[in-house]
Formats: sequence, C-alpha cells, structure tokens
Amino acid sequence: MKRIFVNEKWCLGCHLCEYNCAFANSGESDMVKALKDVKINPLITIEQKGNVCFAVGCRHCKSPLCVKGCITGALTVQNGIITIDRDKCVGCYTCILSCPYGAIMPSEDGAVQKCELCVKNTCGEPACVAGCPNGAIVFEER
Repeated sequence: MKRIFVNEKWCLGCHLCEYNCAFANSGESDMVKALKDVKINPLITIEQKGNVCFAVGCRHCKSPLCVKGCITGALTVQNGIITIDRDKCVGCYTCILSCPYGAIMPSEDGAVQKCELCVKNTCGEPACVAGCPNGAIVFEER
C-alpha cells in the first residue's frame, strides 16, 4: 500500500503542504475563498527542530494503537487506510494519547481529525504531496 514519506533533507519548512491539505479538506473550489483570513486546520503539520524541518502526518500503521484504543469504533482500517467516522467520535481523545507520532489532533467541533490520504476529496495523490514544491513529501510503496 502506498503511504506518505518525508525526506527532511528536502523540506524547506514552507508550510505549503499544510495549506494544500487545508484547502483539499475545506470543501471549497477556490483556494483564496477557502483560506483567506481563516485559521487553517491542516491534517499534516510541519515541525522544526533546529535546522531540520519535517512534516508530521498519519503513518497508517499496520497495527495501529489509535484504532485499538478507540472506545467507540470511530477509527477503523479500510484498505490499509485509517479512517474516522466523525459521527461515532465522542471526543475522548484516547487515540490522540495512543498515537506514537502525534498525528491525530482535536478538531474545532470536538471530534478528532487526521490524515486520510485524501481518499474522500481527490483522485490520485494526496494534496500535500501534490503541493510540495521541493518533492520532500512523496506518496509511494516501500
């Protein structure tokens, strides 16, 4: 199964992956209307430690602790992709605590949010990969 991988040597820390992610998940057809004067809420985030920048997103683990810890069954694995049923999420945040990568975050409505590889909103590769100007984020099998 294809997954997102990051080459931190190529990451510029430009945050364009965050903007492309937020736009892809906004439901809008115009990026300016979707993101202008709005606090973005991306499902991938850029972290920086010293001079090294890297993107943090869901790794879609083979044995996901977040899914095992979800008390309502809101997190499931479908075709190797961990997805969220937001109607089932009660906001207990057990999955946030159990994710070793810090890839699950609370959303503004109390449920959790995470990368779902853009399966619900694009065809082909995830928006963060398509929007990375330096090719630091790739979508491939390894």
